[in-house]
Formats: sequence, C-alpha cells, structure tokens
Amino acid sequence: MIKIRLHGINDSTTINAMIDSGATEDFIEQEFCNKYQIRTTKAKSSREIYLADGEPSSMGPVTHIAKVPMDIGAYREIATFQVAKLRNHEAILRRPWLKKHNPQIDWVQGKITFDSEKCTTMCLNESPTVYAIPEAEALEENLVSRFSTIQAKKDKHILIRKMHKDAKIPTKGTRGAAGHDLYAIEDKTIPAKGQKVVKTGISLRLPNATYGRIAPRSGLAVKYSITVNAGVINRDYTGEIGVVLVTLFNYDYHVPQEERIAQLIPEKVLETQCQEVSHLENTNRGTKGFGSTDTRRIEIDAISTKTFERSKKQGDEDGLLWGRYNNGD
Repeated sequence: MIKIRLHGINDSTTINAMIDSGATEDFIEQEFCNKYQIRTTKAKSSREIYLADGEPSSMGPVTHIAKVPMDIGAYREIATFQVAKLRNHEAILRRPWLKKHNPQIDWVQGKITFDSEKCTTMCLNESPTVYAIPEAEALEENLVSRFSTIQAKKDKHILIRKMHKDAKIPTKGTRGAAGHDLYAIEDKTIPAKGQKVVKTGISLRLPNATYGRIAPRSGLAVKYSITVNAGVINRDYTGEIGVVLVTLFNYDYHVPQEERIAQLIPEKVLETQCQEVSHLENTNRGTKGFGSTDTRRIEIDAISTKTFERSKKQGDEDGLLWGRYNNGD
C-alpha cells in the first residue's frame, strides 16, 4: 500500500491506497468521496462488478465515476476512479493505473519508482520514488479516517437524558432555528427585579469541541423583560440543566410548568491552555480599556435633590428617567 493525496472541492486528504495488479479497474470508496467532497459524475450506464468465480461483487453496482487530482510523492495526475462500496480500503489502484504509468515496483523493498518518460517529465524537483506502507499500519490509519466520519455523524446530535418523567426534550421552533427551546419542569415565580433557577428535568451530552450557551427567548425578553444569567454549559457537565431566569420589571413573573424558558445553542470552542509569559506583544490599543474607542464625548451633569425625588416617586431607583427633567426643576 502507498500513501496518496487526493484533492476534493474545498480540501485535500492523505490516505493509503492498495496497489493490485490483478484487476481491471481503479476504485474509490463511495463514503470517502462524500466525506471529502470529491466530485463524482454519473456514469453513462450502471454496471455490476464480478468476482473471479463469476458472482456479482458487493462492491457494485457502479453508478458514478470520480476524476480527482491525486499526488503520489512528487507526482501529480488527474486520476479516474470507479466509485464503489469498498469494504477495507479507501482507494485501490489497479491495472489501468499501472499500465498508464508503468512504474518499477520492487516488491521486496516496498519501493515504487516513477521513471518512465511521462513520469519524469511531469515530476517535481523531488525523487520520483515512493515507498510502500506496511499493510497493517496502512489499514489502521485508514480505519482512523473512517471512524472520524462515523464520529462526525454522531457529533451532530445532543444526547438528552430525562431525569423526570414529565420532562420535555428540547425542540426547535423552526427547521432553521439556531437554538433548541428548553422547557420548565416546575412552576416557579421570579421576584420583581430578581432571579431564580428554573429546572428543566433533563441532563445532556454535547458534541465534541462544543459548549452549550443558554440564551434568552426573544418573546419573553420583548414582552416581559425576562432574560437569563450564567449561560454556559460545559461539555463534561452531566447534571440537571437549570436556567437562571431574571426579570427586569418591577413585578413578579410566574413561570408555569412546560413553558419554554430559554434556548440552548451549541457553539464550537477552541480547547486551550494558559501559559505564563514575561511580556505581551504591543498593540495599537494597548492598555486602553472601557470606553477607550468611543468617539462621542460624554458629559454627566449633576441633578438637584428635587429632580432625584421626583424620579424616585415614579419608581425609577436607577436613574433611568433623570433625563426627562431639567436640572433644578
């Protein structure tokens, strides 16, 4: 087996391909093409693949072909593969490819030399010789690649466990919604300008390399000034999910059981470690902090005691209405 690099529509990947001189076609695995966005085109006609005993192979039928840029060492070509359901390999180079390039193969040393006139003319400034990969090692590397495909499919799901029989699984309001609505498992009253933890009755397991962000629901925010605090769920947390609901109004808000109280949004996270350094790179902003990029000058005027008392009578303890009165009124 030899290492090859195939170039898909947006990216490229390196795999180990089997060289088999005993068959008449070059093959590439169907799922591998899907994973790495290798362009395929429909064949003129569908055809079966037959084994040496004349029986149809489980690899077929072949309905598509793939023409893909392929690197082997310093050599590059546009390779043509039959797209099939391969069991143990991602790609198999067989008689058509061997006949086209006629490389020298040293089966003892596991060495392949592209020394034909065609190959040496097209090669880059590197050795036209590549070396075989031990089959067990090559198959293990390919298995890792296949497993990552399976894992990627699993990682599109949030695993939910009901911790209460009446708990509801999070749902999406529409197919294109970013968040999954979380439901209250209990009745709870949020005090005026206060907060309470509302339980959901579920625990969950998030996909790899993600965390869960608990965000407010727009309907509750606009109609009732309900928002959320402490909105991060770490992937390794497996306890019950609780939502810290906050009301910004001067009256209590009652949360009935099964009400949609927030939304869970999975977000990608870069796994990092902290490292101590003696200095940091200089930037244009430097140590300028809060408000340092504001271009409008802000002036704060003093207000009279009369103005302050008038605003407090209207329930404004935080000074939100002070701008409605002239200083000294």
